[in-house]
Amino acid sequence: MGKGSIYKNDGKRVLAQHYADYLTEFDFEVERVYVDTSYGKTHLLVAGPPEAKPIFLFQGGNCINPMTFSWFLPLVENYRIYAPDTIGHPGFSDENRISAKDDSFAQWTSELLDYFQIERCAFVGPSYGAGIILRLATYMPDKITCAVLVAPAGIQLGSKLTMIKKILLPLVFYHGTSSPKYLDQIADHMSDSSMKERDKTIIGDVFKYVKLEQDMPKLTTKAELDNYHSPTLIIAGKKDLFFPEERIIKAARNIFPNLTDFKSYEMGHFPANDHLRKINHDIEEFLKEYY
Repeated sequence: MGKGSIYKNDGKRVLAQHYADYLTEFDFEVERVYVDTSYGKTHLLVAGPPEAKPIFLFQGGNCINPMTFSWFLPLVENYRIYAPDTIGHPGFSDENRISAKDDSFAQWTSELLDYFQIERCAFVGPSYGAGIILRLATYMPDKITCAVLVAPAGIQLGSKLTMIKKILLPLVFYHGTSSPKYLDQIADHMSDSSMKERDKTIIGDVFKYVKLEQDMPKLTTKAELDNYHSPTLIIAGKKDLFFPEERIIKAARNIFPNLTDFKSYEMGHFPANDHLRKINHDIEEFLKEYY
């Protein structure tokens, strides 16, 4: 486990305010629950009908939970959503980092499920959150009734050269100058020029005030999923610099014994609103059939 704060200067307060402001935009009641786990205290957002089927929704990496939660708001109408702040990422969970390369996230998830007395359920995860689901699929596949992986980490990476050129170098210049020009470049490359201004501001503050999680979730192997047989939907972006569709689909067909469906859109790593409407339709149709 990593030690010390992930925040720099006034970062914890700044990101907490962004978090609170984002929640005010949700037009439904959100419960905030703290759960003690062996990996640290975990804060969760809980919403949706209490009697509805549960879905665990994992956030993207190096951002705040309400941001990626907001991508999947239609799910709240028909499902009980449990969305934990990933330990070691911005939010209200403990700040110590846990490995996404072994069984740590699977054990952490299992403890959260036990707290809410959920034996198994559906899981949805964008980006880093998909990588967490794949660790669960590797070590505790029976916990997953079905899974939706959106712009998923943990399957295959994009071109390192492209990421250096379009993300890392502008980030270095942004750190050195604080010029919005470089933040705009990063946001445009991440979202195919569709990122909301609010999200761009938050991402900029994450870059300023957070020691970024730089370790991607482990790339999952075919052997690791030998015992995983749950229906799985993957949704990928053709313009995603981090996890591009053409690399994801090739690897996914190899490692998943039962890939149920694969959808792709002309989107970046951050989906535009038009793509989110399609994505949520895809997810709802998938859940109707398999959950």
